[in-house]
Amino acid sequence: MHVRTSPARPARSVALTALLALLAALTLAGCSGSDSSSGSSDDPAAALAAAKKALDDTSGVHLEITSENVPADTTALLGASGDGTHAPAFDGQIKVAFSGLEPTVPVIAVDGKVYAQVPLSPGWQTIDPKEFGAPDPSTLLAKDGGFSSLLTATTGPTKGEQVRGGEDNKEVLTTYTGTIDQTAAKTILPGATGDFDVTYTIGEGDQLRTMKVVGDFYGKGSDTTYTIAFSDYGSNPTITAPDTK
Repeated sequence: MHVRTSPARPARSVALTALLALLAALTLAGCSGSDSSSGSSDDPAAALAAAKKALDDTSGVHLEITSENVPADTTALLGASGDGTHAPAFDGQIKVAFSGLEPTVPVIAVDGKVYAQVPLSPGWQTIDPKEFGAPDPSTLLAKDGGFSSLLTATTGPTKGEQVRGGEDNKEVLTTYTGTIDQTAAKTILPGATGDFDVTYTIGEGDQLRTMKVVGDFYGKGSDTTYTIAFSDYGSNPTITAPDTK
């Protein structure tokens, strides 16, 4: 008795079938996951609202503020770095332009007071930061009127391209752009005038990584840029008032 057998499938055909199956599986895997946790929502307003919530909910965060095109001969904030909490409290340093100088001043803001090691003065002093062209740094993380409020005050938000960022550029961040008015911009500096262009980058867990604000912060008719970088979400620094004796 003769048994008829099917011819063996060529090895090349088997390999091609396996490759197509693998590609299909990868495509399905890429489509099935939600991207809302990576800050890449297709609804820009929803993405910014989620980033506000993430910043409002964190126990603490590290801030780095840099500037460009600050008007000359103006008492102004040039930069800052430090750790903030929702106590509210801040511990770090600020760099200001003041009386022809550009000192970097250690600052602690807690319990409604701002303390600084002012140049040519011994120890810690209680100061009014407005005299140095800077805001009270402890208010920058306020849930109402702090940096996070700019996110939901943004009008015409638009989703942009994805960029690399975060620590060692390991994160893929989504860019969002829009506009804020001077009321919102006064969150950063009280002299803000007119409308301001804003650019945000948002990463995994809806975490705001950078905020760039461009406009007339000093009423001089020229644009200054402030960029704020956020890192170390979930930190819990202990910030207490310094000894001023």
